[in-house]
Amino acid sequence: MPAPMPPNAETAPHAPFRHTLRVYWEDTDAGGVVFYANYLKFFERARTEWLRACGFGQQALRERTGALFVVTDTRVRHRAPARLDDLIEVTVQLHTGGKASMTLAQQAWRGHTLLAEGEIRIGCVDAGTFRPRRIPTELMNAIA
Repeated sequence: MPAPMPPNAETAPHAPFRHTLRVYWEDTDAGGVVFYANYLKFFERARTEWLRACGFGQQALRERTGALFVVTDTRVRHRAPARLDDLIEVTVQLHTGGKASMTLAQQAWRGHTLLAEGEIRIGCVDAGTFRPRRIPTELMNAIA
């Protein structure tokens, strides 16, 4: 996984996309901290907003190109707990891109505290058959 980076740091060649969210009651466990699996939901929300910021809403992408993204692999390292009402910043940065899949580096921060970091691999599939397909060229051009 990439080395931790403070939320406002710039990296070459592109700074990571940032999405801010608040921890709700439903995100926490009986101990009052974010349930470990919910970081995957936070990462998903940030990826969706990253694509939207690149001009590609997922529903519109599906309707226009027939392409869908599915998660094929996840790796998450939990480093510090988040709690109810915390404001969290989740980052998304392209790690590697291929013809039909990409790996994204993601981190969740509370201020300057790294809460979780992960690598998420997503594959592009045909919406009708769920068979692998090329990521639309216009999308790759926008994110590369």
